[in-house]
Amino acid sequence: MSAPLAERLRPKTLDEYIGQKHLVGPDAVLRRMIDSGRISSFILWGPPGVGKTTLAQIIANKLATPFYTLSAVTSGVKDVREVIEKAKGNQFFSTASPILFIDEIHRFSKSQQDSLLGAVEQGIVTLIGATTENPSFEVIRPLLSRCQLYVLKSLDKDELLELLHHALEKDVELSRRNIELKETDALLRYSGGDARKLLNILELVVEATPIKEQVVITDRLVAERLQQNPLAYDKNGELHYDIISAYIKSIRGSDPDAAVYWLARMIEGGEDPAFIARRLVISASEDIGLANPNALLLANAAFDAVTKIGWPEGRIPLAEATIYLATSPKSNSAYCAINDALQLVRRTGNLPVPLHLRNAPTQLMEELGYHKGYKYAHDYENNFVEQQFLPDGLTSQRIWHAQSNAQEDKLRERMVQLWKERYKD
Repeated sequence: MSAPLAERLRPKTLDEYIGQKHLVGPDAVLRRMIDSGRISSFILWGPPGVGKTTLAQIIANKLATPFYTLSAVTSGVKDVREVIEKAKGNQFFSTASPILFIDEIHRFSKSQQDSLLGAVEQGIVTLIGATTENPSFEVIRPLLSRCQLYVLKSLDKDELLELLHHALEKDVELSRRNIELKETDALLRYSGGDARKLLNILELVVEATPIKEQVVITDRLVAERLQQNPLAYDKNGELHYDIISAYIKSIRGSDPDAAVYWLARMIEGGEDPAFIARRLVISASEDIGLANPNALLLANAAFDAVTKIGWPEGRIPLAEATIYLATSPKSNSAYCAINDALQLVRRTGNLPVPLHLRNAPTQLMEELGYHKGYKYAHDYENNFVEQQFLPDGLTSQRIWHAQSNAQEDKLRERMVQLWKERYKD
């Protein structure tokens, strides 16, 4: 029995690799690193079927270094440690460190990820991780800080067509068949930017036709062979990102009907409930924020409930939270404030903390004026006393600006009462 078409056509070199030109094209960052013969640990983040595993294997072949593979689905801490011990035995001064490729690294637990830190830090292995989930949420910060992050994109129409023609021209088994590629819209639509899915569909369509007959590939034939909802089939491709975008924007736009519709589309397509719940938590902070602080509490509660009960009942707390967020008043003042504060910090650098705000745990620090002049707010009327909290040079800087809603109107009134002119927008 022959290997699947996607496996038969797996590229062996970067010249055969289709897509991700921003990473492996001429003079691109990964291409330069690979050509230099030395790579650092990195994580590949992108949707399924865009070449993460293939790219890791090409790098290993190019560098002629030992290559170990672990799947986060089936491997535990013991497996990680065993591979690290093998890697120690395969280290040579004149060669690059052995490569450890971990597929679906987002599924590794914290303890599993912790077990990698020492080996990556000491250069015992060069880690290449692959993930379809945002590493900021799924990869522990110490490990993420030791790795570069490269984002892979879904293949575009031209890249998919290039792959399609390459398969028909170069694959030994397909070349034996009489195949006419008459229409491609359905092939491209169903594949959703996923190279592996495209090749699987092509193989399915061809194999469903008797060997001696000509295969005329049309949109209708592809739809008949698949016999399934193209939207559900595409749930892990580009549509995955389009629908979650429509979902969040419907919540932000205060349209509960549209928000629940897009939620239903994700549920029907088999989306990971935790992914939906995470987006709700983000939306509650970014788009509702201080206009209704209870939104974050409800979104967190929905996340917790979904984690405990899963599908199909998880649809109920997700729907409740979705409607609550969509119908809540909106404010992004906290979101804007932290973004503005980050820009201010990057622009002004590490300004010193005012002496009176510093603690003085030692006599020397006390003699240097640490903590001197600090006023304890609870010793004053209304638990407030005016004093400087920002660094010198930024004392008049405004960062948070209240927006017009019932909750923030109250907050603004309190700030004006306490700080007078400073908080009068």
